[in-house]
This record gives sequence, C-alpha cells and structure tokens, in this order.
Amino acid sequence: MSDSLIIIPTYNEIDNIEPMVRAIMGLSFQPDLLIIDDGSPDGTAEKVKLLQIEFPGRLHLQERKGKLGLGTAYIHGFKYALARHYEYIFEMDADFSHNPADIPRLYHACAYEGYDLAIGSRYINGVTVINWPIGRVLMSYFASTYVRLVTGMPIMDTTAGFKCYRRTVLENIDLDRIRFIGYAFQIEMKFNAWKLGFKIKEVPIIFKDREKGESKMSTKIFREAFFGVLQIKINSWFRTYHRKDYTKNEMAQYFCPQNNEVNSP
Repeated sequence: MSDSLIIIPTYNEIDNIEPMVRAIMGLSFQPDLLIIDDGSPDGTAEKVKLLQIEFPGRLHLQERKGKLGLGTAYIHGFKYALARHYEYIFEMDADFSHNPADIPRLYHACAYEGYDLAIGSRYINGVTVINWPIGRVLMSYFASTYVRLVTGMPIMDTTAGFKCYRRTVLENIDLDRIRFIGYAFQIEMKFNAWKLGFKIKEVPIIFKDREKGESKMSTKIFREAFFGVLQIKINSWFRTYHRKDYTKNEMAQYFCPQNNEVNSP
C-alpha cells in the first residue's frame, strides 16, 4: 500500500474523472486515489468502478446518497485515510483546475522538507489564475485578504482546496467539530492547523478554471465563507488548541471503532 492517498469528491464529473484518474495513476511516487461520489446521476461512480478493474488496490470508491457537501466528503475521506494509516493525505478537485503534475511538489514539501501542511497557492507569487473572469479573481483574492485580517493567519491563499496533510495534522484536528461545507471548510481546516502550531508551506501553482463540467460555486457557499470566518474566529476565543501524538491502537479505536469502517458524517 502507498504511503499517500489523494481524496477527490465528485458530483457529475463524468467528463473529467477518467483523465484525472489516469493522470494520478501515472505519477512516479504512486499514490492511492479515493473518489467520494455523492450519487452523481451522470454515471461518474460507474466510470470509476470500471477503472478500478484496471487499477486494483490503488483506486478506491466511496459512494454516498445525495449531494451532502464538499466539507463532509473530505471529512469522510480523512477518516478513511486515518483508519488505513496513510501518512500523506491530499485533497484536490476533479476538474483539472488543480494540475496533477503539481502533486509531487506538495508531497515533497511534507515528505522531505519537514512541513506538516502544504498548500497549492494561487496567491503566494502574485495572482496565478487562468481563465477566471476578473470579477471572480478579485473576489477570491480579496476574500483571502479578509480572512487574514479577521483570523490573523499568515496564509496568502486561505480558501485553497489543493493541499497535502501529514497524518498527524488530521489526527489532531477534531474532525467531528468541523461544521462548514464550502470555502469556509477550507478556511476552518487551515485555521485549526495553524492554531495547533503545525508547519505550513504555500507551494506556488497555476490555477486553471475548469474546461469541462459545471462549477459548484454558489452565492450560498460564498455567504457561508464570509460569515463563517467571523464564527471561526469567535469560537477560537472559547477553546484551547493542543496537540497529541496518537498511537496506532488509539487511532484505530478513535477513527474506525467497528470493522475498520468509516462512518459518513
């Protein structure tokens, strides 16, 4: 089994899923891949099942009923990864806005440079976004500025969804207390990692807007992020952040209490 698991949530990604799977399966360090599909009516999960025949043991699928949200999909995937003792856990989109060729750079930052969280950053070297309307670029950039001002996090791309975690980060974040599902989920996870004192690196990437399929962005998700940042900051005033090194037995008991299965949030 690989030491690395890439988690990709999907909903109606039939046009992207096969080329994405093949791109990841072709990476030199051979990570495993977990697709979490929320009942895509376009046949995304069925396509993954066919590909599993070609990539046995490396391509995994978890199917959920209904569109339950990005954040809950990642929490489900994190618990799956921790239960199976992966050391490096990635999150990324299925639509090629995150380039699979950048995955080894995030892996290198955590596996060889000593960082606990590597973020594929659109804003660490200026603005490196392709094919977005200028209005969306400005909204995203200034949203990150707003998040930094409210939270104090020294992270340029606070809403980035292309990341590599060392296992210890996810072990120490109380995943059952993560409440947000959209961009605020990405902010909440970074905030917890930062407050727990983990070493974070932003790795510059070029972000390219999707060419196939439909964007999942909505005003509801943006509104959640705007007000969620305030809630995240206020909640932090009433809790303490401390780290713990889990033993394998403790981790198995906490993250997979019955038959090594991961319960959906």
